[in-house]
Amino acid sequence: MKLADLDINKVYTYADYYKWKFEERIELIKGRIFKMSPAPTSAHQVISREVSGLLWQFLKGKPCQFFSAPFDVRIPRRSREDKDIITVVQPDICVICEPTKIDKKGCIGAPDIVMEILSPSNSEKELKLKYEVYQEAGVREYWVIFPTEKTLMIYTLSDGKFAASRFYVTGDRVSSGVLEGFSFDVNEIFVGYESE
Repeated sequence: MKLADLDINKVYTYADYYKWKFEERIELIKGRIFKMSPAPTSAHQVISREVSGLLWQFLKGKPCQFFSAPFDVRIPRRSREDKDIITVVQPDICVICEPTKIDKKGCIGAPDIVMEILSPSNSEKELKLKYEVYQEAGVREYWVIFPTEKTLMIYTLSDGKFAASRFYVTGDRVSSGVLEGFSFDVNEIFVGYESE
């Protein structure tokens, strides 16, 4: 079966998704299929590497773990059964502090932190569809990194709604409310980054 053979108007579940063996990477958002961007650019990978390095150093010996894409995050609604899950996303980076959410298939439930690195081809999906999914699921912090502008913004969950930080720019120090003590200078994640 090929991705083109699927009915794009149908609502699919994780049970369907788990059986598929497509060359293209996809995500399910509320049962709808979304093709992921082609392989990330080297600039995207540089930023992901730098953020991952900072997290690796900070989380050593701590109970929280971080994962980088490709890593399935399943968002359950009625139950944790594969046939009931209609949202499966692959955040660029996620931090999970509850070990019971991690299983052999990835993560089931909302990560504590999700970080997405925007590219021109995915900004609508990240800023609208995934924003809504992460907010509804209860992700405590949603970090959006804007490579071209060398900025980032953190959405923090408060009373079930995301509240946006200001834009953090070069020279600003960023910290997390979820990972107490985790902070870095915005410059650090753009080391070696060349805008495309």
